[in-house]
Amino acid sequence: MTPRRPVDTGAPDRLYTVTGGRSRAADSFDLVTLVVSESRPTPGMQSEHARILELCSHPTAVVEIAAELSLPVTVVRILLDDLHVMGRITARHPRVAASRSELPDSELLKEVLHGLRKL
Repeated sequence: MTPRRPVDTGAPDRLYTVTGGRSRAADSFDLVTLVVSESRPTPGMQSEHARILELCSHPTAVVEIAAELSLPVTVVRILLDDLHVMGRITARHPRVAASRSELPDSELLKEVLHGLRKL
């Protein structure tokens, strides 16, 4: 059995600096939360914040942002929280699973499937 490698491969001191020493974000961003920038980067802005604003010119999932920045998701969540508080991004959380009453009737779905097969 091979030992597991740690997921977080970033230098701890760099990650500490990037997040300003914080370990948790006030807002919880799910991995599939879509983020869209509401403004362009400004001079003097933290480079990670600027890069996130550039990446999110179109809706981008949190996990994609983390992959592009090569940072752990926990760090990206803290950075996103900063931008959200500043009003520089909009986050659209994934829709909660539909309740049973919102789902189409199974008989209707069977009829649709039957009609498609006839085509």
